[in-house]
Amino acid sequence: MTTSQAAAEAVPRQGSGLGDLRMVARQVRYEQLTFWLNPLAAIFTVGFSVVFLVLLGASAGSSRIHFLGNIKLIQYYVPGFVAYGVMSACFNTLATILVNRRETGLLKRLRLSPLPTWALLGAVFVSTLLVSCVQVILLLAVGRVGFGVHLPGNLGAFVLAVVVGAVCFIALGTAVSTLIPNADAAGPVTSIVFFVLLFLSGLWFPIQAKSGLAQFASFFPIRHFITAVFAPFNLQPGASPWAWHDLLVLAIWGVAGLVVSIWRFSWAPRRSS
Repeated sequence: MTTSQAAAEAVPRQGSGLGDLRMVARQVRYEQLTFWLNPLAAIFTVGFSVVFLVLLGASAGSSRIHFLGNIKLIQYYVPGFVAYGVMSACFNTLATILVNRRETGLLKRLRLSPLPTWALLGAVFVSTLLVSCVQVILLLAVGRVGFGVHLPGNLGAFVLAVVVGAVCFIALGTAVSTLIPNADAAGPVTSIVFFVLLFLSGLWFPIQAKSGLAQFASFFPIRHFITAVFAPFNLQPGASPWAWHDLLVLAIWGVAGLVVSIWRFSWAPRRSS
């Protein structure tokens, strides 16, 4: 069954709120089937974060971070890679999917189907959030079972940080997809931007909050997301699990991404001049 046929079948016979929910749920199901039935997409999106965590956790051994209360390095890596997994799904993968569907004409064809526009995009975004949740659960399980890492001390703060970060990077991924000229450029553009900022933001190695590198990285949302997710894991006495400043910056970036998305979003393939 094609995605267009799935979209047509997703339209309910009644216009009630329950019918809308069923329509979106059906389309989310098709989005999930499309994702999980593509092994390469699943491996690169879900598997890489887990593989990176295992490799870095194994190499870290009993190393500790003195300026973070002498915690084990792996205790820093787990929340960092939780943030990485969410960003990978909500930014890289989402931007690539939207560009590919736009340039192959699939978005335009789906828009002409009976499926409402809001339901189509909503299903894509909800499916992205589900993939992010799978990564978060896997990474927490690997950290706890494989390395004995402490889970978040404040579950509410952790969930809030993940949700705000996911929504922010969905908006940014959508915005970036409107700036990429063709499908061939989607992977390189998103990967270069993403991994350079990851390196500068302290994913691979912890950086002190007042260092020059941290100050530079604070202009970008990746640093704030890593910090916000780490806060509920922070075992230092008196440390707050609520990273309100970082969450505010993420919200501002999310709004900016939303504005660019609405302004530039295109359903039809871009024509080269």
